[in-house]
Amino acid sequence: MIEKGIIKKKLKEFEIVSYIEEVLDKPGYSHTEMQRTPLGEKIIVHTSKPGLIVGRKGESIRKLTEILKKKFGLENPQIEVSEVTNPNLNPHSVAKYIAHTFQKFGPGRFKFLGYKLLGDIMNAGAKGAEIVISGRGVPSTRSRTWRFHAGHLKKSGDISENFIKRGYAIAHLKSGAIGVKISILTPDIVLPDDIEVFPNEVQVEEVTEKETQEKVIEEVESQVEKQEEKEHPKESQEEKKAIKEKETAEKEIKEEVKEKKKSTKEKPQEKITKLPIKEEEKLKKPKKEEKVPTAQELAEKKKKKDGNNKKE
Repeated sequence: MIEKGIIKKKLKEFEIVSYIEEVLDKPGYSHTEMQRTPLGEKIIVHTSKPGLIVGRKGESIRKLTEILKKKFGLENPQIEVSEVTNPNLNPHSVAKYIAHTFQKFGPGRFKFLGYKLLGDIMNAGAKGAEIVISGRGVPSTRSRTWRFHAGHLKKSGDISENFIKRGYAIAHLKSGAIGVKISILTPDIVLPDDIEVFPNEVQVEEVTEKETQEKVIEEVESQVEKQEEKEHPKESQEEKKAIKEKETAEKEIKEEVKEKKKSTKEKPQEKITKLPIKEEEKLKKPKKEEKVPTAQELAEKKKKKDGNNKKE
C-alpha cells in the first residue's frame, strides 16, 4: 500500500512538471523543480529570461497557479522564478535553445549549431561537454545520430552518475522528431585523478660577514665544549665556571694590552706629522740676498793682502 502511494505522488509530480514545461515553453526556459513543504507545494522555475515567464505584473504566474489548483487539486502552490546566471553551463537551457532553433529555422544547419554551442560551453569554463542530436528529422543519408564532444567527460562511475549535469529536449518537426541530449562537466567538480604539483619555494636569507663569523665562532665553541665533556666528564659545574672566568679575564687582559700598544703607536705618528710642517715653514722663509763684489773691491782686497805680506 505504501509503495502505491509513493508511485501515485511521483506520477502526479511528473504530470505537473510536464504541463508547466508545455505552458512555459519559451526562449530562456530551462527546467522546473517541485518541493513539498508544510505550507504547501513549492514549484521553482529556472530560466535565463525571467521577465518572459513572469509577464506583466505577474499575470502568467497567477493564471498558472489557478490552473494548478483546479486541474491538479493543489491546495497552496507557491511558484518561484530563479534566474540562471550562466545559461551556457546549464544543459537544460542549451537543449531547449537547440530545439527552438530547429522548430523556427529547421534542422538544415544542425552541424554549425552543434559546433557553435559546443564552443560556447567550453569557453564558459566547462571541463568537458557532449551534444548528441538524433532522430528521424536529421537531414543525413549516412547516420541519424550526430555526436559533438570536447574536453574530458566521464562515462562511468560515481562522477558520471551524480555530478555530471544532463539535459534533453525534443523538437517536433514535419519531417520527424529530433531529440537533443546535453551532458556537461562543470568547472566546480573536482575529479579524483586531479593532481596539483606545487613548486618548491626556496627562501633566501641575506647574511652579512659579521653574522657568518659569529655563527662559525659559536659552532667552534660548541664543538670544543662537547670534546671537553667527553675528555673530562667528571668535572663539576663550579670548576667549569672557574675555567670560564679565567678565560674571560685573560681575554680582557689581552684586549687592554692591545689598546695600550695602539695608543703608544699613535703618539709618535703625531710627532712625525709635525716635523715636516716646521721644515716647510723654514723653506717658506726668504733667504738673505748675498751681494756680489765688484772688480774694484777685489783689487783693493789684493792690495791689502800684499801690503800685509811685505810688512811681515
